[in-house]
Amino acid sequence: MRKDSYSNVAVKASLIPAVQAATLAGSIVDTKGHLSALMVVNTGAIVGAGDYSIALQESDTTTPGDFSNVASDDLIGTIPGTLAASTVYRQAYIGKKRYLRAVITRASGTSIAAGAVMVLGRPAIAPVA
Repeated sequence: MRKDSYSNVAVKASLIPAVQAATLAGSIVDTKGHLSALMVVNTGAIVGAGDYSIALQESDTTTPGDFSNVASDDLIGTIPGTLAASTVYRQAYIGKKRYLRAVITRASGTSIAAGAVMVLGRPAIAPVA
């Protein structure tokens, strides 16, 4: 197995970088074939005193109603309750569920530029790229 990160990680978008003006559940990411997952969140400008938060959700199925927020015991690292402008956050998942997604929640304000990707590591078969 090669030791470079290019060959040993896969990157999947959950929230495509865009201006978010409402609560939005991101695309579902299948972690099959990988033993680790890391959510990376990028923010840009916040308009209208926006108060937005983001959460990592998990499920055993791809049914949207089956997803729930990941318990704190299954996370490494914290993301603040209110996202700041022009910031990068990361949070590792150590739970056992197969499917993950990011959910951005609007509490107030007009909009936030944000996106979230899942970095999947420790592949069963490498290289992945």
